[in-house]
Amino acid sequence: GLRTMSKMLGYLQKVQIAAGGVFLSIFLMSVVIQMGCRYAGIAAIWTEDVSMYAFIWAAFMGASAMVYEKRHFAFTSVSDMMKNDRVKRVISLGIAAVMLTFAVLMFWYGCKITKQFWNYRWVSIPDFKRGPTWLCIPVCGATSALYLAGQIVEDVKSLIGGK
Repeated sequence: GLRTMSKMLGYLQKVQIAAGGVFLSIFLMSVVIQMGCRYAGIAAIWTEDVSMYAFIWAAFMGASAMVYEKRHFAFTSVSDMMKNDRVKRVISLGIAAVMLTFAVLMFWYGCKITKQFWNYRWVSIPDFKRGPTWLCIPVCGATSALYLAGQIVEDVKSLIGGK
């Protein structure tokens, strides 16, 4: 039930953090290679594309992983003023519902844009397609939606259960 869902979402988040770490490492390595090549007077134009696309993937994987931990960007001044836990849960539920709507739209339009740009080529490495680069948008939207759905289920269960 709910416990299994939480475990699966936790595992998915760990995979996402690992992927973000890999992409961040690729970003850092390509920047170091780029700096070394510039210093040596060697042209390595591919490092610009690799660093940019790796950074984009790292950012999107990190963003949705933070949604799981409820560490996403938020204004907490209103909910911090509330003393009643039930009111805080209702506010949290409303915020999660709005974010879920955004995540679903991000998934939907992310799929459309990925499909549209799938066959576009990288400037510096024409053998590489841009489609996999755009894929981070629907992946981020889908995983964020899953995390938010899990949070909504937990919030509703605690509201009904009176915890």
